Amino acid sequence: MSLSKIHYLANRKLFILAFILLSSKAFACDICGCFMGITPYYNRNSISLLYRYRSFNGYEGQSHSLFPNGGKFFIPARSQDAPITGHAGNPGDYELYRSLEIRGKYFIGNRLEVNAILPYVSNSERYNGYTSTIGGVGDINVYAGYHLMQKLDADFKQQLIAGAGIKLPTGKNDFKNTAGIRYSSLMQAGTGSTDGFIYLNYLVGLGKFGASLNTSYKVNGTNSRDEGIANSTTSFLNIFYKQSIGKDWQFMPSAQFFYEYSAGEKYKGQKTGEHVMNNLMGGVGADIFYKNIALNIGVQKNIWEAETDHPMSAGKAYVGITYNF
Repeated sequence: MSLSKIHYLANRKLFILAFILLSSKAFACDICGCFMGITPYYNRNSISLLYRYRSFNGYEGQSHSLFPNGGKFFIPARSQDAPITGHAGNPGDYELYRSLEIRGKYFIGNRLEVNAILPYVSNSERYNGYTSTIGGVGDINVYAGYHLMQKLDADFKQQLIAGAGIKLPTGKNDFKNTAGIRYSSLMQAGTGSTDGFIYLNYLVGLGKFGASLNTSYKVNGTNSRDEGIANSTTSFLNIFYKQSIGKDWQFMPSAQFFYEYSAGEKYKGQKTGEHVMNNLMGGVGADIFYKNIALNIGVQKNIWEAETDHPMSAGKAYVGITYNF
């Protein structure tokens, strides 16, 4: 095999490998209690572990910090299947949403991929000096994507994937405080509803530069209490650059933009006008590849938000690792 052919195959594998992490963080509507990701990887199965963190810290008089005073980035050690409530002064109200997810992807043939996400959720809120944390298994996502287009030439590459999936109500939805009062639906580990979604993922690359555009539309159901979230849409744009470091290592920095919209909560089929989401985030990320293992990290801060009743979204952060086989 010629050196040029080897170089072409190496670049081809790297470009496809980039898909799995650059796209895996594509869609997130954390406040709605859902998360779905697209992890296209040509003819390669994978298993991943992804940790996500999101902060709402835009209460009046606050600086909208991604990491509010008193809040914890990682899942608190005391977080259990029962809520924890305590009084620790009033450094400022906030809401934190965390998720540790096991993800799997399996190819059926060359173009059809099936995916599953099993999350463990830990949500915290501070209100009027009282902090509450709820932890438990969240709602499972199962979805499939079909590779409509694959063009992976030496200098120009593009790929288009279309898919659909379902979110199952596997997470607990009736956590209560010590007084026996149920926490708000947003704080619960699960939504209690069965939801469906469709998505498109397009990636284009020219030389060492590339861009991935993902968009999804989610149809949300209602739970046994007639609670629900209005249908939502999300879009994620990732612009990246790939750089080789030695024989087996690759480094890929990226600029990221994320937009989400939802008309908020619904009760008995009617929109309440509460917790409307309409915001744009921007940030940076880095993906590091070593053979068939990939590490990805990133952070996004809120850069625009329409005026709503919900506190401003401060931003989000993530870290993940993937093994391809």
